[in-house]
Amino acid sequence: MTEVAFHFNAPDRVSYACRLLRKAYLKGARVLVLAEESERAALDAALWTRVAGDFVPHSGPGDPAQVQARSPIHIVCESSETHGASVLVNLRAQMPPDHERFQRVIEIVTADEADRHQARERWKRYKVLGIEPQRHDLQLSPLD
Repeated sequence: MTEVAFHFNAPDRVSYACRLLRKAYLKGARVLVLAEESERAALDAALWTRVAGDFVPHSGPGDPAQVQARSPIHIVCESSETHGASVLVNLRAQMPPDHERFQRVIEIVTADEADRHQARERWKRYKVLGIEPQRHDLQLSPLD
């Protein structure tokens, strides 16, 4: 069964996603990131420029097939395929479709009340499916 973790109280979704993806990359994980177009573009740019000399390899839907096949991180707006990823990072307000195709789903939630409300709804839907989500409060235990 898919393991689901909610990372609550992210001060900035894109910055936190960058740190999380860098950590996943260094551990050799293959990750699919599901984001709205504006956040997809911002995350793509941030992964190029966040820290000089600390590039996190990634690709998007507009990249050539050979680049997508070799990228450990793939950032999309719609998830029609897994790109070989075992981890899904959800930056969208909606529950990710076909989340069960992944070993792990990470939901990143900011302190914004609307974002928290949408996260609560996703949490409830996971529970209805028999999944007991894990809660990680980033104010108490920030990502190393």
